[in-house]
Amino acid sequence: MGWGRGEALDGSETGWGRQAEPAPRWRALLDRARLGGRGAEHPDADHRPEEPPPPTQEPLPRRGAGTGWTGRAQAVAHPADASFDADPAYRVEATYRVEPAYRVDPRYGGEPAYRAEPAYRAEPEPRAEPSWRAEPVHPPEPGYPEPQARGRGTASVESRYALLDGGYQPDPPPAESRYALLDRGRYRPETHPAPEPAPPAPGYPAQTEAYPAQTEAYPAQTEAYPARIEPARIEPARIEPARVEWRAPEPETELERAAGVLRRELGGPRVLAFANPKGGVHKTTATVLAAATVGSIRGRGVLAWDDNELRGTLGLRAGSARHARTIRHLIHDLAQIEILEGATLLEHLDDYLRHASDGSYDVLAGEESPRFAQRLDQFTVKRVLELLRRTHDVVCVDTGNNVESPNWRTVMQAADQLVVTTVPREDAAFSADWMLDLLHEEGMGELADNAVTLISCPTPGRTALQDDLERHFATRTRAVAVVPYDPALETGSSIEYHQLQAETRQGWLKAASVMLEPFGR
Repeated sequence: MGWGRGEALDGSETGWGRQAEPAPRWRALLDRARLGGRGAEHPDADHRPEEPPPPTQEPLPRRGAGTGWTGRAQAVAHPADASFDADPAYRVEATYRVEPAYRVDPRYGGEPAYRAEPAYRAEPEPRAEPSWRAEPVHPPEPGYPEPQARGRGTASVESRYALLDGGYQPDPPPAESRYALLDRGRYRPETHPAPEPAPPAPGYPAQTEAYPAQTEAYPAQTEAYPARIEPARIEPARIEPARVEWRAPEPETELERAAGVLRRELGGPRVLAFANPKGGVHKTTATVLAAATVGSIRGRGVLAWDDNELRGTLGLRAGSARHARTIRHLIHDLAQIEILEGATLLEHLDDYLRHASDGSYDVLAGEESPRFAQRLDQFTVKRVLELLRRTHDVVCVDTGNNVESPNWRTVMQAADQLVVTTVPREDAAFSADWMLDLLHEEGMGELADNAVTLISCPTPGRTALQDDLERHFATRTRAVAVVPYDPALETGSSIEYHQLQAETRQGWLKAASVMLEPFGR
């Protein structure tokens, strides 16, 4: 059985369930040229049956949209040429067989069809570049002949495409620069006639008078530029060794120096004893004001003690009467207070003390009963002084008038500084001078020699006796201090330091600094 030219094979050519496509036209043309113009019904005599037919161009296999393999595929063979006799012994065999054991799985849903890829967008054709514009022809310079045309044709400018017209042409020599004449010195500037003036506008008179010619030339520059100043050569500074120049500090005032003395460290607690066997010489006043002055500078740690056996008045003139406790109550509880330390000691001792109105110093008041004087023996006074040294830095003691009592002698022996108080009166000065002799006899001459004589003025003004007393006690004691009169002290009532006059406070500031100056560090 043979197949005709262009006849499709029955069944599937590719095995994919698609009908075979007809033979292309170029195959028919090729067969006609090979057979020499003979028709398809004349077989070629030179054809040999055993030679395989020429291959035909088969289209690429494509997968259909079916569900897969549907059974045994038919044999696929190439179509035979109708011009050749079919060989009865030739059998066309299938190129592909499906295994008989293969069965289609009914659960297989088939592979999804491939989505066609989107066609690529054609790239836009490049826009044609605009043709190059011809270079502008420069007009010839006036007065010079036009350059002759070169090359082929009669064009004045040679085309840049002249090589394409009729062969190679040598490059023309470079054009001569238009400024060459300037280099050779043959250039002459052209003279143009002056333009005629325009006719005047209607309505305005014509200008008949020309501008005056400028006859005065600019003044010649006579001043020349200043000569160049060369920078001076700076020699490196000579480094000299540093010098320490001592300058005396500015002298401080006497008040500043006095306040500085009171702020110094005293090297330990100090006891100041104010003494004079005669009464009415301002012992209590001096004790209170000395404690107030030192307390106003140091701020704390100052106490005034009334150690008068015969009903002293210091507790009445100093401090606020917040309670009625005196030295008698302290001695009664002295054994329980002595064993305390630190803040606990200060807290318990404060219950027996009175405070100044401004809080600058404390007051230990004396007992008003005269019977209590017998209980202040030597041993008890030492214990009280030792307790007060533990809690305060400066202790001012107002002594009594009995120089033979053990109390008075114990305070003198424990004092660090003796302050002899007096007034500008002969009897008061005589009593103070006698006490100094007594201290020398009792073996306390050093305390008497280093004492400070404090003269308090009970009246305003200065008398001749005061000058004599200052000169006399300057030979008996270390220093003499004078405090002025103040009307606030004349009444004998409570003493308020801030109510004193400025002159009085300054006098007491100087006197207190003299008392503590030997102990300042």
